[in-house]
Amino acid sequence: MGYTIAQKLIAAHLVSGEMKPGCEVGLRIDQTLTQDATGTMAYLEFEAIGVPRVRTERSVAYIDHNTLQTGFENADDHLYIQTVCKKHGLYFSRPGNGICHQVHLERFGIPGKTLIGSDSHTPTGGGIGMLAFGAGGLDVAVAMGGGPYYITMPRMVLVRLNGRLQPWVAAKDVILEVLRRLSVKGGVGKIIEYGGEGVKTLSVPERATITNMGAELGASTSVFPADEVTRAFMKAQGREADFTPVFADEDAVYDEVVEIDLTALQPLAACPHSPDAVRTVRDIGPIAVQQVCIGSCTNSSLQDMLKVAAVLKGKTVCPTVSLSIAPGSKQVYTMLAQNGALADLIAAGARILECACGPCIGMGQSPCSQGVSLRTFNRNFEGRSGTADAQVYLVSPETAAASALTGVLTDPRTLGPMPAISLPERFLINDNMIEPPAPADEAEQLQVRRGPNIKPFPQTEPLRQTIRAKVLLKVGDNITTDHIMPAGAKILPLRSNIPAISQHCFTRCDPDFPARCRAEGSGIVVGGANYGQGSSREHAALAPLYLGIRAVIAKSFARIHAANLINAGILPLTFANEADYDAVAFGDELELPDVRRRVANGEPVVLLNRTTGKEIPLVSGYTKRQTEMLLAGGLLDYTREHRT
Repeated sequence: MGYTIAQKLIAAHLVSGEMKPGCEVGLRIDQTLTQDATGTMAYLEFEAIGVPRVRTERSVAYIDHNTLQTGFENADDHLYIQTVCKKHGLYFSRPGNGICHQVHLERFGIPGKTLIGSDSHTPTGGGIGMLAFGAGGLDVAVAMGGGPYYITMPRMVLVRLNGRLQPWVAAKDVILEVLRRLSVKGGVGKIIEYGGEGVKTLSVPERATITNMGAELGASTSVFPADEVTRAFMKAQGREADFTPVFADEDAVYDEVVEIDLTALQPLAACPHSPDAVRTVRDIGPIAVQQVCIGSCTNSSLQDMLKVAAVLKGKTVCPTVSLSIAPGSKQVYTMLAQNGALADLIAAGARILECACGPCIGMGQSPCSQGVSLRTFNRNFEGRSGTADAQVYLVSPETAAASALTGVLTDPRTLGPMPAISLPERFLINDNMIEPPAPADEAEQLQVRRGPNIKPFPQTEPLRQTIRAKVLLKVGDNITTDHIMPAGAKILPLRSNIPAISQHCFTRCDPDFPARCRAEGSGIVVGGANYGQGSSREHAALAPLYLGIRAVIAKSFARIHAANLINAGILPLTFANEADYDAVAFGDELELPDVRRRVANGEPVVLLNRTTGKEIPLVSGYTKRQTEMLLAGGLLDYTREHRT
């Protein structure tokens, strides 16, 4: 029996474990990336481990999230990251050089290599045949120190693409169709591979759009073959020598197969407030639109920008619409300027933003109150835009551009023939905004710069013998990390200051939560299904840790967030019977009796509701390594104990 693409790459990087679904496997990591919203904490953690220099083939730090500098905090973080990179052996992508996933695809990604990044959309690298995972910052710090990255061996899903996309239908519509079919929980515990004859019709940027939004499925990662299309892309980037073919075996066996006829797809949109609330643009109808935002790590490639420029050329954006466009990288931005497409965008009335994440994470461009915003981004969670009552739809660049002209949600097929665009055989190569690290013999003399907003990793402690605490918060299904630890221009600058950022923890659900935690000293959070979906931000675990949360009990967890809780030394536990979720109420006094011994011995964990007297069975399901981490107090303590 042959291997799938992912199985081949896992086998080639396997350090420990068996490649059986449900078993934990440890993988050797070739590359890492961070961005500045998560990077400062990741590098503080790396320093705490005590390894003097990164041990990966290539590690890169990007400045692309916290670029709105309304105070000293973001600038201080950038300087800290820059000096850490110089001293400890990382490449540093300066502010303005572009969004981490777009730049990494262009300049560093290599087919067949493993990549983890402290950003949930790191699977973008699967567009060129990498095995790329989003992870918590502490996992990235350990990988930079030479440690393996651990995942539960996923099941394999093949999405077979047949036919060819019709004019005005885009790669964004492909992944929206997958989300419509599978839902935001449909990829949990799975790797999504793309195959079929239709793959050959998709460019690398189009493939990267699809793998990028695989994160919204809850999938471990997504991956395409590395074929002649991939080779041509890498040749155009001056990196053909890095190309290696990556294919599934002809007799590979998948746990699930999804068939998609590309020819039959229509322009789609994800309606508020979930990426899987997908309908056709035609069915939604011509609703009035106040804002259109084009860019993000999902749709900011040169190909995307050229399509938008061709639609807007010689026309004017509707006066009731604010259109903003953020090219994904300096390379894209410069090439748009050189070929005249940038002038077409500006002449049409587009507001050109810097090469950064910007509106996607609520860093500027918040819509008007109750405004409808069309975005080519990957998430439309309630409040993520910075406006609590905004109605955010996720659409393709083609649909976004058409709607910016008409002022209403518009099926771009109504505009007539699709303008033709062509990509250059060679991209502009100028890496002058990427700083290499200092040589090892010079690095010892360098000093790391730390501003006053940078605080150390929160204090951890070994798992207690028994946990007694109140339910300080009870929430429902599909709670995102944006609910737990919001982003936005006011909060993101505090990412390197856990005491300060913790005061915003869960305030979108309950403004009194931080104060309640301070008053109680310790507590438990109860959640519904798919708890912690969305961003990989480990701050959604570190802030609760700082506030004294000892355990989170939920119906089910999103993969990365569950790992982040364990890394922080917080127990993620699930109800053995989902109906028992209703047997626990806000304010109840709970006890996890003898929990340290039970976890250590792999015994069932029991929850005693001391308020009602009810005894509730829980599921832990930790691996041996996770058990040792929890007993030690988290991954940082565990790593110190096991460092070689």
